[in-house]
Amino acid sequence: MAVTKAASLADDLVRRIEAQIESGAMPPGARFPTEKAVTEDLGVSRTVVREAFARLAARGLLVSRRGSGAYVADDARYRAFQVTAAEVAEIGDLLMLLEMRRGFEVEMAELAATRRTDADLAAIRETLEAMEGSTDVDTSLAADARFHAALAQATGNPHFVRFTQFLGVRLVPSRTLYLQDSDPKAHQRHARRINADHKAIYAAIEARNAAAAGRAARRHIDKSIARYRDRIPG
Repeated sequence: MAVTKAASLADDLVRRIEAQIESGAMPPGARFPTEKAVTEDLGVSRTVVREAFARLAARGLLVSRRGSGAYVADDARYRAFQVTAAEVAEIGDLLMLLEMRRGFEVEMAELAATRRTDADLAAIRETLEAMEGSTDVDTSLAADARFHAALAQATGNPHFVRFTQFLGVRLVPSRTLYLQDSDPKAHQRHARRINADHKAIYAAIEARNAAAAGRAARRHIDKSIARYRDRIPG
């Protein structure tokens, strides 16, 4: 129980410091308070502070200078944004991420339609075939993630690829939210409904119809939002 409590306190401290970095209250180059100062100000143990500082360093937000102390990294404000698995563990969290994704997915589909190559089309088709034949959650999740990655690649813009990689599997629902019904036939029907949306996006990209690709991508996300809103109790 003590370990769990310490981890939770470290989480809180990381969030507090990230918010200060993001807001500019702790600008790049600012010196972090000492471990002793944090323990006295917040009433937490040094173990908690060290764990929090280690996480911030792993995220590229904190740099240590021997004999001088810890400082906010020069590019920390560009690294502070995170979407962790814990942040999309509930349906409400997923809905917020889907709202953010909507504009991103529309633009990505439109660019893919104008810039795609034959190799890009082949990569997208492979994901459609994998999704169509899936009968379990893991296979569908993998095919879904590859579909969006293939769209990003088809834009020809490395920043779409990098942002898609950054979000990773959080571009699609978590395993526990993807399909709550464990019945294989129910899952297969669900996967094929999603794949029908993917096929509509693919058809527009194949035809180089950017407007149609954008509309299909928007419908896909809108339908996902509607499905998950229906799962919210009450």
